[in-house]
Amino acid sequence: MAAPSGASESVSNLDLKIQNGTVANSAETFSADVGVRDGRIVAIGTELGDADRVIDATGKYVLPGGIEAHCHIEQESSSGLMTSDDYYSGSVSAAFGGNTCIVPFAAQHRGQSLKEVLETYHGRAGPKSVVDYSFHLIISDPTDAVLHEELPRAIEEGITSFKIYMTYDRLIVDDSQMLDILSVAKKNGALTMIHAENNAMIKWMSGKLVDSGHGAPKYHALSHPRTAESEAINRAIELAGFLDAPILIVHVSTEAGARIIAKARYDGRKVFGETCPQYMFLNAEQMDLPGMHGAKLCCSPPLRDRASQEEIWRCLQNGTFQVYSSDHAPYRFDDTGKLHAGPKPDFPQIANGLPGIEMRLPLLFSEGFMKGRITLNHFVALAATNVSKIYGLDHCKGSITEGKDADIAIWDPAISREVKAEDMHDNMEYTPYEGMQITGWPTTVVQRGKVIIDDNELHADRGAGEFVPRRRIDCTGMPGRLAPELDPEKNFGVDLEL
Repeated sequence: MAAPSGASESVSNLDLKIQNGTVANSAETFSADVGVRDGRIVAIGTELGDADRVIDATGKYVLPGGIEAHCHIEQESSSGLMTSDDYYSGSVSAAFGGNTCIVPFAAQHRGQSLKEVLETYHGRAGPKSVVDYSFHLIISDPTDAVLHEELPRAIEEGITSFKIYMTYDRLIVDDSQMLDILSVAKKNGALTMIHAENNAMIKWMSGKLVDSGHGAPKYHALSHPRTAESEAINRAIELAGFLDAPILIVHVSTEAGARIIAKARYDGRKVFGETCPQYMFLNAEQMDLPGMHGAKLCCSPPLRDRASQEEIWRCLQNGTFQVYSSDHAPYRFDDTGKLHAGPKPDFPQIANGLPGIEMRLPLLFSEGFMKGRITLNHFVALAATNVSKIYGLDHCKGSITEGKDADIAIWDPAISREVKAEDMHDNMEYTPYEGMQITGWPTTVVQRGKVIIDDNELHADRGAGEFVPRRRIDCTGMPGRLAPELDPEKNFGVDLEL
């Protein structure tokens, strides 16, 4: 495809020019140079004129910087356990993986105000992050003040998404609370992300396993039944559909769950789906390790079998999942992390989560694009564009477009490397992808016009990243309808305040 129309006019006084590369967005691929000034893309075409710095991208792909929109960085769990990455190591690791923006969680624990939560997380991220960032709120205590004062205020400040849990005793919200939260989200133009697993099934199954002497890490994979996911996804979609509120089901691990999402979208529900690399590249068999080493692979939802891996791939290929995220939740394999409850805990006491923020995009580039499972344009959509549209970042990020932030990752398809923990940049001593052979890697990463990664070296200071206020969620073009009981045209004219 040719360069965008009118983009070949000579442009001078550029800060940066990336030339001779193949540029790709989510719907187009073309040969062109990219000109940058004052942190923005100002020209795409040929004969762009002089620049203070020129990068030759011959043989490489010039792509939008990745947006990692599901990661747990410098976040306390509900039991008070802190993830191993702070906003410096977490953002550095993200940048080396081709990302230029992250959207981690700011977690409310019961009794906390959202004002307190956001002050804490701004204080953690602002001085440390090397890439741009925003937050999703985690809502565990939806008091009247939270629902009617604090959430609307947070949305006004550009935090237009929040997450709720249908499991975990200290985070779970019941169905009535979910309806309250979904109502506020709809009224204020926000998106509700949902961790959908049936809490009772998990607790029942976990109790049966432990009581019968099956407490080793590998049995964690059995303790979260597939039905626990599909039942909760179905319930979440029905609750949201009752209000015609938009939701995103996070980290889907089963074919049954994916099929429910696909049918709901076909039926006109405002629902998005997300999956993660661990459900595509890892499986439960790998948890059968000596001693406690299987704990390294404990995450929720758990790893499934090999057949499930292929089904998740298929659902990613066919568009059932619009979002592909790492769910980076790093806990070291020691008493500060995975084994915080003791040297040989039963699996319910093992810290849940896997590292993966740096490997998210290289895995998909190598095993998806390079092996012909997805197109380059689909890779870009999953890496950045879909997330930018769904989460309200499309006005400034997510594509190589004139006027948008110059957030760019240059990928070299000729690079081949073996994944090693010692090469990662997070604050972890292991990677679950150890030993995998990867083809293609981001060699240069540009954040708002400044080169922050080049030749495997960091060129960004702590705090170089900026908070990005996000726009309200736009569901234009997505069909939907209120339940008849809530529709004044069908319920005898009763107009209930949602």
